[in-house]
Amino acid sequence: MFGKILIANRGEIACRIIRTARQLGIASAAVYSDADRAAMHVALADEAFRIGPAPARASYLDGAKIIEAAKKSSAQAIHPGYGFLSENADFAEACATAGVVFIGPPPAAIRAMGDKAQAKTLMEKAGVPLVPGYHGHEQDPVRLAEKALALGYPILIKPLAGGGGKGMKIVFHATEFADQLASAKREALSAFGDGRVLIEKYFSRTRHVEVQVFCDSLGNCVHLFDRDCSIQRRHQKIIEEAPAPGVSSALRQAMQEAALSAARAIGYVGAGTVEFLLSPDDGTFYFLEMNTRLQVEHPVTEMITGIDLVEWQVQVAAGGALPVRQEEIRSLGHAIEARLYAEDPARDFLPQAGRIARLYFPIHGTARLRIDSGVRAGDAIPADYDPMIAKVIVWDKDRRGAIRRLRAALAETRVAGVATNLDFLRSIGAHQAFDAPPPDTGFIERHRDDLLVKRPPAGNDILAVAVIGLLCERAALGREKAQRSNDPWSPWNNQNGWRLNAHAQEALCLREILPGGCGDRPVEVIYLRDGWRLDVPGDGFFRAAGTLTPAGILAADLDGHRLKAVFVRSGEEILVFAGAKAAHRFLLAGPVAGAARRDEPPGRLASPMPGRIAALLVAPGVKVEANQPVLVLEAMKMEHMLRAPKGGILKEFKFQPGDHVGEGVELATFETGPPPDSAS
Repeated sequence: MFGKILIANRGEIACRIIRTARQLGIASAAVYSDADRAAMHVALADEAFRIGPAPARASYLDGAKIIEAAKKSSAQAIHPGYGFLSENADFAEACATAGVVFIGPPPAAIRAMGDKAQAKTLMEKAGVPLVPGYHGHEQDPVRLAEKALALGYPILIKPLAGGGGKGMKIVFHATEFADQLASAKREALSAFGDGRVLIEKYFSRTRHVEVQVFCDSLGNCVHLFDRDCSIQRRHQKIIEEAPAPGVSSALRQAMQEAALSAARAIGYVGAGTVEFLLSPDDGTFYFLEMNTRLQVEHPVTEMITGIDLVEWQVQVAAGGALPVRQEEIRSLGHAIEARLYAEDPARDFLPQAGRIARLYFPIHGTARLRIDSGVRAGDAIPADYDPMIAKVIVWDKDRRGAIRRLRAALAETRVAGVATNLDFLRSIGAHQAFDAPPPDTGFIERHRDDLLVKRPPAGNDILAVAVIGLLCERAALGREKAQRSNDPWSPWNNQNGWRLNAHAQEALCLREILPGGCGDRPVEVIYLRDGWRLDVPGDGFFRAAGTLTPAGILAADLDGHRLKAVFVRSGEEILVFAGAKAAHRFLLAGPVAGAARRDEPPGRLASPMPGRIAALLVAPGVKVEANQPVLVLEAMKMEHMLRAPKGGILKEFKFQPGDHVGEGVELATFETGPPPDSAS
């Protein structure tokens, strides 16, 4: 067994590996970029090494720096986690050359399946049905366009290397092909260092089912059953469950045998996943790809089998045999995982960067609830990496029970400071179509209107609770300030509106943030000896009081009606969590409070998030139509098409390809009128 392991990753998977290493009595070393200097995985590890600036290509994708860190730490092995270099055969070979064990499959196996074209050829020889498409190495855009036309639209463009939905583009018409191909190649090159792609027929209604396999270097190979990962957005999974629901025993066995055949065909060693597209109509399945690494969704397999896959990875990499035989592995109950991301579902799931002001999960650590997270309250979500906050994983004896546990766990989860998909996940768990398996990859698009929360404005009671929380917070800060002063009992230290001969009054205005826009909610506050009187338009006066704990638990009293809520303040933003409903968001409005970013002046093209300019799609001086694509922004390993906010002439771009920009920065200017006469 190893004495020390270096983890060449970040976030929740790095934290997970560190904890498993600790349980095995193995020391851990972490690596970090400048963006992760204060990250959780750095704090958990026994030691940590800086490997460069924030961009992944200068840090987590720089194999030489990681191997150098392994040598400095005297680690005998490197665990790549998933993503980054986990499926990079050159890095695996470099580890061997440096005398460090790569905890993963042999380089030849990575190459065989990492190159999707080669993998398709291998599977075709093995008799596994393939999705119709072009899997050759020809990359000429004209040739690829011809292949797409022969297949018939819609088609799917996929990177030959990597996974996780990066670089995948659905193309519905031939006129879109050239632009989508260029975007896919740029995104793949940025994420995986390889811009090659393949073309496949796109099926709008399929299921995504995968089989977990595990092999050792002694010739033993087992499967650990299957998972359904059909509920996706942007071709990325957000809900996974095991075992796959609604699959017959015969079909399940056929997929498991095909997965084992694939692993044996390439001399596989370690944890791997063979993914299939499954027709929900006739049970036909097609080989999709093999991921030669641990998957993000591996916890659901661990929950139904009771097996620690990371522990198995370490044992097998050290030369050990698989601990059990196939007949000894049992599948018990049902597990579901929901991925919590910093993203805005209402804005096409646009990733969000920022600092997490509050993060609370229900108590976990049992066989029925598990939280995998790599961030804490106060941590930042950097713009350079995947914006995952946590995975919420539940187990019960059957799927119905697991859904109930998922709903309860998501209802108790609280996040503030950045926009997240938490409400969206709650909507999925509560949707009646989710209760009736099997789901398919069109689930989100088909039910999009139901799933995107259309929350009505907060009632005046919730508005009053937000004001009470703000007033309680002020009072607590005043008491703290008084205790630090030379005269703690001076009335001038009071923050309760004390006046010599009259009640003090104050006008507050909270701007409520709703999916459809903003609305100002004024409240008049009159300070009383034992609380406040709140004048709320439309409801008259509330006689109010309340207490706020340091943890943000607010007990509010409105005319004898007691309400319990969670109050979170993050700068100008106020969030109120009341019951299991979605959080109510407010901004402090007024002359000293900033306006919401959604109040941007019309006609201004601003960056919706920090990122890098990937491409300029039109030339300055050209006339553009409203909503015409003009610029590509790369952020969080994805490309985002930015469009002209109005018709007119694109006067100038403020930045050039390769430049990094911050959130809210103006990217281009426009003017009305005819384009300039080039002949003059």
